Amino acid sequence: MNLVTIITVLCALGAGLTAGIFYAFSTFVMAALARLPPPEGIAAMNAINVTVINPWFMAVFMGTPLLCVVVAVLAVLNWSTPGSATILIAALLYVAGSFVVTMIFNVPLNDALAAVSPTSPEGAALWTRYLSDWTFWNHVRTAVPLLATVLFIVGLLLQRNPGP
Repeated sequence: MNLVTIITVLCALGAGLTAGIFYAFSTFVMAALARLPPPEGIAAMNAINVTVINPWFMAVFMGTPLLCVVVAVLAVLNWSTPGSATILIAALLYVAGSFVVTMIFNVPLNDALAAVSPTSPEGAALWTRYLSDWTFWNHVRTAVPLLATVLFIVGLLLQRNPGP
């Protein structure tokens, strides 16, 4: 296995793992939190947002976009290799749909939730809006890394079996 293949496999694994984490939030975690009274839901989500900052999650969350940048550069440098365009698209999609969406949409919502008093009327209003907006962007963060995973695999298959 060459370096490009190894990095692409790591990108596919990271994208798939990220999609799975976000999938859990989109399919049941946020629905469960929405069933709680606002102060309890806010407290639970704030606890999740603090706890998620750990070496295991951060290695995947920060490492995968970094590997995607590397594999994107390698795809451009090896442009004539079958699958390079597919791998480049996968890497760009992953970075935009997972990392950038998180930084632009989900993190500011998390910061606003952390700053509000959970028992205040403002807290309850923010919680209602948070559940809707955060979950929408989380659906994006679920679908795009899943698509990127598929494209990384297709790119690897194209490199392995370039066709006639």
